Amino acid sequence: MSTLLSGKVALITGGTTGIGLATAQRFAAEGATVIVTGRNPETLATAREVLGDTAAVWPSDAADPEAIAALFAQVKSVHGGLDVLFLNAGIAKFAPLSDTPVELFDQQFGVNVRGPWLALKHAASVLNDGASVFINASAVHGKGMPGASAYAATKAAVRSIVRTAAAELAERGIRVNTLSPGPIETPIYSKLEMPAEAVQEFAAGVQQQVPLGRFGSADEVAGAALFLASSLSSYVTGIDLPVDGGMAQV
Repeated sequence: MSTLLSGKVALITGGTTGIGLATAQRFAAEGATVIVTGRNPETLATAREVLGDTAAVWPSDAADPEAIAALFAQVKSVHGGLDVLFLNAGIAKFAPLSDTPVELFDQQFGVNVRGPWLALKHAASVLNDGASVFINASAVHGKGMPGASAYAATKAAVRSIVRTAAAELAERGIRVNTLSPGPIETPIYSKLEMPAEAVQEFAAGVQQQVPLGRFGSADEVAGAALFLASSLSSYVTGIDLPVDGGMAQV
C-alpha cells in the first residue's frame, strides 16, 4: 500500500462532501492524519459516518473570521503543526451580469476569496516548514463563461493570492498552488438554486465544452490533490493545476 503522506497532518476545509470528502479518503489511505471541516450539520454527520476513525470532522465556517482563527488555533493545540492544507471550501452561484444581485457577488467573495485569504493569514504560523498548501480554484477563472462573472472573478482572485503566498512562503520551503477543476460530478450542482430542468440544461451546455466529453469525478480531482500534497510535487509552487478534461486548455 502506498504511504505518500505517512506522518503528515492534513487539513481540508469544505471536506464533508464532493471533492473535499474524496480527497480526505485518499489522504487517509496514504497515511495522513486528516482533519476535515464543514458548517452543515447534516453533511458533517454524513462525513463522520463515511470517514469513521480515518479522519477527524470538525465544525467550522470557512467564511467566518473568528471561526477561521479558532480553527488554526485548534490545529496548533491538537497537532502542533500542519503539513498539508487544502482550502477547498467554496460556493458557486450563477446569473447573467446584468441580473446579478450585489448580495450574490458579496457572498461569493466572502466565502471564496476572503475565507482563503484569512485562512492563509492564520495558517502561516501553524504550517510546518516544507508544507504544501493549495486552494480549489476553477477552470472558469481563465474563461469568459456566461453567467459566471462573480464566481469566475473570485477564482481569478484566488489564483492571484496564491502567487503572492508562494513568493512569501518560499523561504520556508512551503509550496502554494491552485487546483482548478472543470465540471465535476459533485453535490454543488444541487446548490445552484435553479430549477432541476435548468440545472440539467446548464450541465449539458458545460459538458459540450469539455474535449474529453464528460464530467470528471471527485476521485480524479483527489488524485491531483495527492500530487500537490506529496513529495511528488516537491519542485512545484505558484502553479495552477487544471483538472478539467481540457475545458480551459484546448
